[in-house]
Amino acid sequence: MLYNLILNFVEQYTFLNVFKYLTVRTGLAMFTSMLIVFLIGTPFINFFSAKQILDPIRDDGPTDHIIKKIGTPTMGGVLILIGLFSGIFLWGDLSNNYIWFLIFIVASFGLLGAYDDYKKIKYKNSSGISFRFKIISQILIAIVGILLLRNFSSYDELTNLYFPFFKNLIINLGWFFIPFSVFIIVGSSNAVNLTDGLDGLATVPIILVAGCFALISYVTGHIIFSDYLQIPYIQGVGEVSVFCGSIIGACFGFLWFNAPPAKIFMGDTGSLALGGSLGAVGIITKHEIVLAITGGLFVLEAVSVIVQVVSYKLTGKRVFRMAPIHHHFEKKGWAESTIVIRFWIISIILAMIGLATLKIR
Repeated sequence: MLYNLILNFVEQYTFLNVFKYLTVRTGLAMFTSMLIVFLIGTPFINFFSAKQILDPIRDDGPTDHIIKKIGTPTMGGVLILIGLFSGIFLWGDLSNNYIWFLIFIVASFGLLGAYDDYKKIKYKNSSGISFRFKIISQILIAIVGILLLRNFSSYDELTNLYFPFFKNLIINLGWFFIPFSVFIIVGSSNAVNLTDGLDGLATVPIILVAGCFALISYVTGHIIFSDYLQIPYIQGVGEVSVFCGSIIGACFGFLWFNAPPAKIFMGDTGSLALGGSLGAVGIITKHEIVLAITGGLFVLEAVSVIVQVVSYKLTGKRVFRMAPIHHHFEKKGWAESTIVIRFWIISIILAMIGLATLKIR
């Protein structure tokens, strides 16, 4: 909004041309969203505490976990989204269709997550909305978003699937692009949701993945850099870096309050929204497989749940002491800080591998 307003005065005041640079606006979006979260974080947490908007902890988890987490406010995702939208609407190019697609995804998944959190708080249990309702809603939102993207995208090869490490390995998915994209968005949303179980555990990996895709979207939308790196050039997709910058800033601000011991949890409001938006970013930039690499920790958490459920239903035995896998290590006696930091290290390594795919072709 502010950026589009500034454009009207560029011819009169040439120094305003600096705001045309994506790197400048990405940095400003990051700083703005972080500052907003910093400024409203404490009164926001105090208000939620006073209104008893508290997280209903799973009663089947580790005893120490239950004791430490009880009474902590939830729905911190609202705080993240306020910062995120501040950065986007101030510094993003609102004439860019990719930005509006991402706004639709993050807002829709955020509302769904908020409804889930509301149900948990109202009935004071960790169940929330039914699994069927959640999945169907996510699928419908993703389908609408992908259809809008296909309709308004100017990129003729949107349905292509590109493989990292290979120069010319490309598969045109055709109409299968729609269910594939829906799987990416819904899967990413739920994977981040499953990871958000310990203080700061999901926040830092989200920052790392968003940071990787801020760079990826920038080079993908730059005709010279994309040609040099032999990745697809997509006109206008560079604007996605501003969106990613807003995620980074909002999450950095939130981490100030979410770091151990957490003063607030992001809840489904934040995890579903951020996870879905990262999946959408992967689709827009045509780096879906790289998303699975950089977000490998989220994949690991989701797979651990799938393995646990399948094993128990087929054999009656559990592979892990508790799923998702971070709770398995809690049950083994690992300190929460140890689990979180080691998982962060894994995320950093995976992020570096993901970025390496840009050069290794």
